[in-house]
Amino acid sequence: MIGSLLRKRKEAVADLKTKRLRLVAITPEMLEAEAAGEGSLSKLLDANITREWPPKDWEPHVLDYILRQYRDEPDTKGWHRFVLYQNGGSRPTLVGCVGGFPRADGEAEIGYSTLPEYQRKGFATEATSALIDYLFTQKRVRGVTAQTFPRLPESIKVMERCGMTFSGDGYEQGTVCYRRSR
Repeated sequence: MIGSLLRKRKEAVADLKTKRLRLVAITPEMLEAEAAGEGSLSKLLDANITREWPPKDWEPHVLDYILRQYRDEPDTKGWHRFVLYQNGGSRPTLVGCVGGFPRADGEAEIGYSTLPEYQRKGFATEATSALIDYLFTQKRVRGVTAQTFPRLPESIKVMERCGMTFSGDGYEQGTVCYRRSR
């Protein structure tokens, strides 16, 4: 028992902290709590979760995708994060999520989402910048990409504020891709 607790502690990925946010590495236990509902995720994160959760684009397949990534790419632990706003209250509030996954040739693709109540307040930029900085500490990552639809100027602004520049068409039809190198 003590050995497994020590292993878990060693395997734990440190939170990323910014001026206003704490980015908590998503674990399989958190994904199970998210799937189960019933306030389990709130307890694990020790955070308030609003009625807006999960984000609009957080589809059930995302949970399976992250679990598969952890199984197939165990060194990507810490690439997916819940974003908690340290609002000065007794408990932070879950405001969104950011994450990344490996692509070929040392690239990592990232995505980000904030709940509607917390959009246009700089949270996505703050969280995404922290994730990019974290990814660049990983030896295998030489560049970070993100894609969006041209009709989503707020998403493009996040990428640009994070130092990413337009690099052409995205991987999915109708999207554009932005990139930042080390």
